[in-house]
Amino acid sequence: MKRANKVSRRRSLTSKQALATLLAGLMLSFITGSIELVIDVRKMRAEVQSQTQQMLKLVDASAAEAAFQLNPELAEQVVTGLYSGETVAKVELRDDFGRVMYSLGDVEQTSNPLYQRLFGDILHYQQTLEYRTHANDSGRIVGELELILAQQALGQAFSQRSLLIFSLSLLKTLGIVLLMVWVFAFLITGPLLRVYNALQTVNPEEPGKWHRPHLKYNKGDELDHLVKGLDQLLRAFQAGLDQRDLLHTLSSIDGLTGLANRRHFDAQLEQLWLEAREQQQPIALIFMDIDYFKPFNDNYGHAAGDECLQQVSSTMLATVTRPGDLVARYGGEEFVCILPGTDLQGACKLACRIQESIAKLNVPHAYSNCSERITLSIGVASETPKPDEISPDRLLLLADERLYLAKAAGRNQIIRQHPVPIVRDSVKNTQ
Repeated sequence: MKRANKVSRRRSLTSKQALATLLAGLMLSFITGSIELVIDVRKMRAEVQSQTQQMLKLVDASAAEAAFQLNPELAEQVVTGLYSGETVAKVELRDDFGRVMYSLGDVEQTSNPLYQRLFGDILHYQQTLEYRTHANDSGRIVGELELILAQQALGQAFSQRSLLIFSLSLLKTLGIVLLMVWVFAFLITGPLLRVYNALQTVNPEEPGKWHRPHLKYNKGDELDHLVKGLDQLLRAFQAGLDQRDLLHTLSSIDGLTGLANRRHFDAQLEQLWLEAREQQQPIALIFMDIDYFKPFNDNYGHAAGDECLQQVSSTMLATVTRPGDLVARYGGEEFVCILPGTDLQGACKLACRIQESIAKLNVPHAYSNCSERITLSIGVASETPKPDEISPDRLLLLADERLYLAKAAGRNQIIRQHPVPIVRDSVKNTQ
């Protein structure tokens, strides 16, 4: 099973999506906060002007009477009532001759260019005082009331309001971001991650058996169609692998006996020989031939001959059970067994067990010249490959010649000694 690749938290899709949403939210928060701030500045300026004019209007009559009567006590009350050390920097009441009747505060010096730009044109107010004896009088100018607002106080109020606006905007943005992250994780990112994790655990040998993710809330959308497409693709790939395995099996298995065929035997022998050479371990071959099989086939029929080959093959498979060993049909009634890591003595012991197992089948053979039942002639060879020996041809020849020796010696026997020169034609004549 393929292990899922671990994605770092920093590089995960969820983190990227959350970061992108946060950046977009912060940008939106800055833009909306700036717009709100511009609107608030205008609103604040209008409020300051309106409140200041309202205060001047409230004291207009009292200030005019103080200037008309030249009453310093009343002038002090008017000025003191208007003056505030926080929002008003200076208040001064003058008579019609320009003489100061009462004054509080002083004009502040500030170097803040932002405050000057925002409030510099609404700090100074001068109101002409008119005294009327009756409501319908045109009025007589009796003095002047001057008021100067504190620019620093207005600036600080603006800063506090700006901080509050941006804080509220940021909180709203964070709330929206969290909601968007949750929605994306629920409907998009989460399902995508489930699809990713399912693909990471796909077994390359069995892709069609992947754990298809269940997307409950994505029915009919693009992600649902994507998963269905992946499922069809993996199943088609699985069908291709199954067909490949079937073709490989058909090309490497003998159809009649179920044993490995000659092609598979040749490839396996090459591979095991190279491994034995690298590890300097012995490798053994057992060549086997059913004695007088042609007379058996000719007299009992091809169906009986096929059944005999199948019985012999099944018996060999039941006897040669060690993992790594291979039993193959070499051709016709000839069989061969590869035994990696096995010396000559061990191979001979296995050959004896095979011969005994075949004898226990007790398959009648009335046309055999060596026995009344099916028997085997066996040649056994084992070699440890030399470092420069790249081909198992010598081992094959050795086992093959010992098989022919067994046939030449009367059959139904095992030959393991070193071969002596023999005449192949004479051996073939004894078949």
